[in-house]
Amino acid sequence: MRLARLAVVMAAWTALAAQGAPAKAPPPLAPEHIGVEKLPAKTPHWAYLLDVSWNNYIDERVYVYDGDAGRLLGMMDLGYYGNFAESPDGKTSALAATYWSRGGHGTRTEVVEWYDNQTLKPRGELVLGARRAQVGAITPFNLAYSADGRFLYSTNLTPATSVSVIDVARNAAVSEIDTDGCVQAIPSAVHRFTAICENGRLLTVTVDDSGHEAQRSVSDAFFDVDKDPVFVQSVPTPEGVDFVSFLGDVHGVDLTDNQVRFAPVWSLVSAKERGHWRPGGQQLLAYNAPLQRLYVLMHRGGPGSHKEAASEVWVFDAKAHKRLARWTLPTAERGGGVAVLATRDDKPLLYVATDKSALLVLDAQSGRVLHTEEKLGQSLWYMQNP
Repeated sequence: MRLARLAVVMAAWTALAAQGAPAKAPPPLAPEHIGVEKLPAKTPHWAYLLDVSWNNYIDERVYVYDGDAGRLLGMMDLGYYGNFAESPDGKTSALAATYWSRGGHGTRTEVVEWYDNQTLKPRGELVLGARRAQVGAITPFNLAYSADGRFLYSTNLTPATSVSVIDVARNAAVSEIDTDGCVQAIPSAVHRFTAICENGRLLTVTVDDSGHEAQRSVSDAFFDVDKDPVFVQSVPTPEGVDFVSFLGDVHGVDLTDNQVRFAPVWSLVSAKERGHWRPGGQQLLAYNAPLQRLYVLMHRGGPGSHKEAASEVWVFDAKAHKRLARWTLPTAERGGGVAVLATRDDKPLLYVATDKSALLVLDAQSGRVLHTEEKLGQSLWYMQNP
């Protein structure tokens, strides 16, 4: 009897064990191989978006974005207080940045890094002296290529001002040019750059074939530094650059020959609007040459509000000096505009980055919003065309 009961118990255990037996293990996964994809051919509607990463400033980024597809394509590291320039042939990007040996402190190293624009991989670097101007990427003229791509100009501030001239092919800094209180390097002609001075004048320096100063000249003052200063963030035009003042006056600068010339000043605002509506933001101007359109971020504000985010984009015929449109931004949902960029083609897109890190892609002729990124990075303060 006991043997019969034991047999039943053993049979039950055997059944239970069979039910709980693990399933046959699947075959191992194939090893994962990491590679580097090449970007597709650029289109006129791509943009470089510079994120200054305000909450963690030592880790800035450059995003490559396709405005037609509404898609992020890749990114590059930008270090601390980085600046960016693409070579005239479009094959290489130069990124000038600061790095610290202990992350946010320690030994300071200033470096220009060269990135391949197809793979977004660094392919070389040049260590500079600790003189590079640690300024945010809000203008294309803190780091800029000469028109032929032979030289790269990097601005310095110690607080003495100068420009380092880098021979790209030799990967060497060949000279440092004292700019006498003037900042930036706005390239023109083949080997010439212009800097804006604290007294309202422009310094223009011609560089010889070895990268050393050959000639310099200083213009008359073109704005009143006490009554109505201009933003340092100018925008490139076919003739040179346009500066805009805090009260909304446009100062066109012609850099097509050795003598700097100034166009007649015109205003973005009417007499009634003056002092109430003002330009502002980080990158407040955009220009499209085929349509001769100037786009300006505008807000209601008083003195001292020149960095305030925009509630509207104003569109102007840059030749007729006529306002064509006012486009209201969806500020309640996505924040006010702090940076604006127009693509260079005859059917342009307009990029607007906001202070809530949203990105709007608009039709630059109608103002219609084509695509929205609700969140992209932390602080998109500057954008640049490929």
